[in-house]
Amino acid sequence: MPRKTLIVFAKTPRAGLVKSRLARDIGRHAATRWYRGNLSATLGRLGRGRRWDCRIFGTPHHAAHWPWPHPWRFRHQAPGDLGHRMLRALRSSSGGPVVLIGSDIPGIGPAHIAEAFRKLGSNDAVFGPSADGGYWLVGFSPRYRSDPFRQVRWSTEHALADTLRGFGPGHRIGFVAELRDVDTGADLAAPGT
Repeated sequence: MPRKTLIVFAKTPRAGLVKSRLARDIGRHAATRWYRGNLSATLGRLGRGRRWDCRIFGTPHHAAHWPWPHPWRFRHQAPGDLGHRMLRALRSSSGGPVVLIGSDIPGIGPAHIAEAFRKLGSNDAVFGPSADGGYWLVGFSPRYRSDPFRQVRWSTEHALADTLRGFGPGHRIGFVAELRDVDTGADLAAPGT
């Protein structure tokens, strides 16, 4: 039976490479420290238990040299816009369901990922919406082979709605809990972050 695959999109956690909007609010070093701590905690929580194959798709080119923890295996992100990079990553698995998340969601836990995989048992795709109109999680079942990311206004309040329109009629879409990602100082200060 094909394995489940969890992918985390990440950047090398070095100052000047991560969380530029957050850095404008709290400073570059504080933003890097937050990102590094959150990424480490996320990989630790989600990498335990061998419930799914753990993959990091990273950027920039030197991300391959970062000491990523076991059991996470590293690959470079494809070139192109966010939609193209996500589609290539989601299509990279060995035929089982795939879930992809970002690396700036402090509230995420294994139960969220397990629920997303459960939803993929009866849906073509699954999303974890975020309060800003985007999404923190996307997953595809092996049955879904199209591209919903072609006409998405990324980093806007329209990102989830645009992506859902890209599926067209006849596809079943599931949803998991709404979580907050951290892009700005206000996000970091929000309750529950």
